[in-house]
Amino acid sequence: MLADRLGAFDVPFTRIARVRHLSLANSHDVGPRSAEAFSRAHRLMPGGVNSPARAFGAVGGTPLFIERAEGPYLFDIDGRRFIDYIGSWGPMILGHAHPEVIEAITKAAQRGTSYGAPTEAESRLAEQIIEAVPSVEKVRLVNSGTEATMSAIRVARGATGRDKIIKFSGNYHGHVDSLLVAAGSAAATLGVPDSPGVTKGAGKDTIVLRYNDVAGVKAAFAKHPGEIAAVILEPVVGNMGCVAGSPEFLQTLRDETTRDGSILIFDEVMTGFRLAFGGAQERFGVTPDMTTLGKIVGGGMPLGAYGGRADIMDQVLPAGKVFQAGTLSGNPVAVAAGSKTLEILRNDPPYEYLENLGIRLAQGLDQAAFDAGIDYQVQAVGSMMTLFFNTDPVNEWADADQSDREAFGRYFWGLISKGVYMPCSQFEALFFGRTHTEAMIDETIDAAKSVLASFA
Repeated sequence: MLADRLGAFDVPFTRIARVRHLSLANSHDVGPRSAEAFSRAHRLMPGGVNSPARAFGAVGGTPLFIERAEGPYLFDIDGRRFIDYIGSWGPMILGHAHPEVIEAITKAAQRGTSYGAPTEAESRLAEQIIEAVPSVEKVRLVNSGTEATMSAIRVARGATGRDKIIKFSGNYHGHVDSLLVAAGSAAATLGVPDSPGVTKGAGKDTIVLRYNDVAGVKAAFAKHPGEIAAVILEPVVGNMGCVAGSPEFLQTLRDETTRDGSILIFDEVMTGFRLAFGGAQERFGVTPDMTTLGKIVGGGMPLGAYGGRADIMDQVLPAGKVFQAGTLSGNPVAVAAGSKTLEILRNDPPYEYLENLGIRLAQGLDQAAFDAGIDYQVQAVGSMMTLFFNTDPVNEWADADQSDREAFGRYFWGLISKGVYMPCSQFEALFFGRTHTEAMIDETIDAAKSVLASFA
């Protein structure tokens, strides 16, 4: 059965339907107020947005402007309600505007929004993180996932005295210069800048490998013995669609970094507190040396964290010599939101419920796509999932890149017209939370059936 294939490690599952290429025009169902708001925003901000994906470049058309959110729903400024499968790109595992989280934020803000001085609340959140995440013995709070990965790389280099890092094609670790590099076709390629403004020098010590390529990992360590400071990866990738690291791949990374004296960094900005309370490392039983966190750890507020073994974290100033600082790090309002969120997740874990919802949604999307006779893959890990318009299973970026983007665009806008808000790119995983119900999942499946049937 399909549900059996969503087992302990959540490998991709597939039913290949008849093969045919889809050439489809998008139907852009955007309200007049959103269209007017986007026109105004274009005059004020680059591309009209403060983060590129929001511009809907991957699906065409005009983005919906959101007025408010509640539980599993988004409400746009044209008065329409949508079942939300973005969840602010992951943080909203408890649903939008959770009453206890809002109360914690309100009380914290009433005491002042920023101090620039230590608080006991920071220590409480640090304790919660250390209690939950297997790899973390000490932790530093920052303001975003990007800050967390940038800082972790610096600390790893400072702790090892080495320069080179390994990252994987299709893994996104924030807009850090040394990590904004793309892989070539070879198994191991020195990084080439992936954005104007990122110098060749910034990427010269970044080795980019193929995700899930065990042989490539072993070859890189054989070629650069004693030179690699760290390996950083998403144990489940969310930015080329939902792609899980295989057991052999994750264990090889653990073995090779241990043997070489390198630091293994899990970027759990997406997966932390989502796939299990202790993140992907708890779920998969592979413990890295360092972990970066964001999204859920801040309860929807701007907050990130990085942590790991005490001997590594003690390299950070003022305990050590590696510099990292931030005026708003440990912001009391963000800390309050994150701490309350983790408290709720610990005391009333939603993970079994989310697993069951995930199986229900995956089976439904699988059947809908199969019945429509399209080429597809449904790949899921817990409450992360992607319907790829792709003939073959997706294990790395080269596979994901073969997906039919035009078909995804039609799928996206078709669901928008039926009140379902999926991520606005083929290469972004969807998320859902504890306020989603079986009835909402079934409504989503029915909407997908209708949209996909129209592809014939």
